[in-house]
Amino acid sequence: MRKLNSAGTATFFAAAMVVAGFLFAGQLTAQNARIKIDIDRQIGEVNKNVYGNFVEHLGRCVYGGIYDEGSPLADEDGIRLDVLEAAKGLNVSLTRYPGGNFVSNYHWKDGVGPKDERPTRMELAWARLESNRFGTNEFIDFARRMGTEPYFAVNLGTGTIEEAQQWVEYCNVKEGPYYAELRKQHGYAEPHNITYWSLGNEMDGFWQMGHLNAEDYSKKAREAAKLMKLTSPEIKLVAAGSSNYRPNADPNEWNATILHELRDVVDYIALHIYVGNVADNYYNYLSTPLVLEERTQIVKGMILKEMAYAQRQSDDPIYIAWDEYNVWYRARVGEDMTGERALEEHYNLEDALVIAGFLNAFIRNADVVKMANMAQLVNVIAPIFTSETDMFKQTIYYPLALFANNAFGTALDVAVDCETYDTEEFFIGLAESKTTQEDVPFLDVSATYDDGQVVLCVVNRNKDKAITTDIIAQEGLFDGEYEVYEVNGPDSKAQNDFGKTLVETKSKPALRVKKADKMTYEFPPHSFTMIKGALKN
Repeated sequence: MRKLNSAGTATFFAAAMVVAGFLFAGQLTAQNARIKIDIDRQIGEVNKNVYGNFVEHLGRCVYGGIYDEGSPLADEDGIRLDVLEAAKGLNVSLTRYPGGNFVSNYHWKDGVGPKDERPTRMELAWARLESNRFGTNEFIDFARRMGTEPYFAVNLGTGTIEEAQQWVEYCNVKEGPYYAELRKQHGYAEPHNITYWSLGNEMDGFWQMGHLNAEDYSKKAREAAKLMKLTSPEIKLVAAGSSNYRPNADPNEWNATILHELRDVVDYIALHIYVGNVADNYYNYLSTPLVLEERTQIVKGMILKEMAYAQRQSDDPIYIAWDEYNVWYRARVGEDMTGERALEEHYNLEDALVIAGFLNAFIRNADVVKMANMAQLVNVIAPIFTSETDMFKQTIYYPLALFANNAFGTALDVAVDCETYDTEEFFIGLAESKTTQEDVPFLDVSATYDDGQVVLCVVNRNKDKAITTDIIAQEGLFDGEYEVYEVNGPDSKAQNDFGKTLVETKSKPALRVKKADKMTYEFPPHSFTMIKGALKN
């Protein structure tokens, strides 16, 4: 690979050759970068649930976000219509609810029944009052209107296994037992039929209410799973994998233990990651999706080990759910962490490129990553941001919308040949362990293939330089018009705000190719580009 730190040497050498009179036409010209696409090199099917999102009772995600009673922008049910419309544009497949840290002290019965009779509780995770005016049925109504599938997390912190079972009964049993009949009394004659249920949240974290060690969590989760599946046998269960990557933690030990203990009963293991650019080092920061990819591969190896001995009712293996991921570092200290305006991160272009890198990583690991949920939907580290009178789409909205509306089918194992760079040692987030990354390609690439159509997703990590690239079909031919979409801005720090959109998706001139096995495109600096069109055998 050609390294960034060799560029100066190459430039000096070329200049010396010119001075010496030795540089003839065509000599020492830079070779184009190359992306090779082979439709026979398949990774796995891209599951639609990798384009999920997350709604937690935190800050203004629910109240003042998706739900704003009395607002002129809300309907008679309190749903913010501008938020609903923007959320629909993200084509969110699966939305996790109601937490997050919040769920470890949340009791679902507080949030059902007549609104004026629901109790107000101290919300201990994020230091606010919880009115419970928005609960299970309000979320279901919102999800149905948004066109997303609900994914519920049960309280395995301060909650009991019986409480978890009763919530499944309330949501999934048509009629007969007490909680099914209670749902009917609340105006929902038909069950909600929630398929996906998480067995707690971040239970390895010392910050979690009801924090457990791996052995005790496994025991509680196994018994909760037993009751929940006896109530609704078709549900899919997600184990709380490690979220604690602080220097003194041992996340691999946690994951290995719970996979061993729960291998017969769970369908997914949940992993979480948040990254940031604390040191304001662009190239270090743009490499952070590779850390997610490394962690994915480690856990994949653990899954393969346990599957050799598992006795499962399902024919499917355990999959990975990255059910919290995002950029989060600015609003992560002091007053920004709690209260009514908690975690209100304002994103720029480099954040959007990191999100595109995460999505590329999910596609490159489509054989094992079958769920992902960006945290969160509105206001709280979110792609959508509101005020009392307005709403705007943050920079991270645009790559997520492009992927979620286009990148489906079979993930392809593409070959990329381009210049690379090495990072310095850095923290990926505020409290994470340090890492270094070597041979980071300037072009970060994924590709999907579906019914004769290829979708190519490319982040150019180079901050200053466009990269001319030959896109090569190893089999078949490019033929016809190729749509090109680009997310970019005037510089890597450009961000959007109310009434100001500096970063968005723009349609670029189509590429026109006639029965060729190669097309060439110049990827601009600090950009995300999607190219979409036919690849004919």
